[in-house]
Amino acid sequence: MTSTGEAVREAAQRIAGVSDTPRLDAELLMAHAMGVERTTLLLARLDDPVPPGFAALVEARLSHTPVAYLTGRRAFWTIELEVGPGALVPRADSETLIEAAVAHFVGRAPATVLDLGTGPGTLLLAALDEWPQARGVGVDRSVQALGYARRNAERLDMARRAQFALGDWATALDGRFDLVLANPPYIGTDEALPQEVVGHEPAGALFAGGGGLDAYRLLAPQIARLIAPGGVAVVEIGWTQADAVSALLANQGLLTSVKQDLAGRPRAVVAG
Repeated sequence: MTSTGEAVREAAQRIAGVSDTPRLDAELLMAHAMGVERTTLLLARLDDPVPPGFAALVEARLSHTPVAYLTGRRAFWTIELEVGPGALVPRADSETLIEAAVAHFVGRAPATVLDLGTGPGTLLLAALDEWPQARGVGVDRSVQALGYARRNAERLDMARRAQFALGDWATALDGRFDLVLANPPYIGTDEALPQEVVGHEPAGALFAGGGGLDAYRLLAPQIARLIAPGGVAVVEIGWTQADAVSALLANQGLLTSVKQDLAGRPRAVVAG
């Protein structure tokens, strides 16, 4: 009888052809098939028999389906989010935005948070978990993504503090917020992406014109009017876009700085 540990090793070897993290992928899929946490699998369940659903999950991963879509969840910052088709998969790089916000509000907390392009509620719910007294609004133009966001808020017991609205960025908003977060699409339409991304995740959350700057041109004047006194906006960027996005925000009278991700690449522009 093949054990779960042996099956994970074999699956990782196969997944290596489609993933940069084959062992992690195999472990997450096995834990999901068993209905346990990954740590439980690794610490106590590697000698168990292989559950019947594992083989199908591996085959789906080999067809480039994102792991988060297969397991239906993704860890981000201090929370875990429900994700799936129609919603952008949260990336660790986006935690740079929360790190920048935490650095800005040292010794105090934002009372109000706005997340533009919230997807499954990623940045808003992470911020509300960081600051338990804060309230916030998440805006997205995808009904499907907002469905995930609302369910995530309910599951995380944040439904009373988080509101979600269908809209085109901040065009329908007239208030000001202590913290404005945004992870807009920033991939150029001619840029190549892995098949698991371009073949599964929503194009509207990825691509933004030939140079990848279309969303920033729309957002810059909106962000400038949304920041409350003493507040800050933190906007995710592609690693080559720091100068261009900083200039767009500076042209709106904002002071900007750039925050790097864990790999040392520019990942967010901070403006206030």
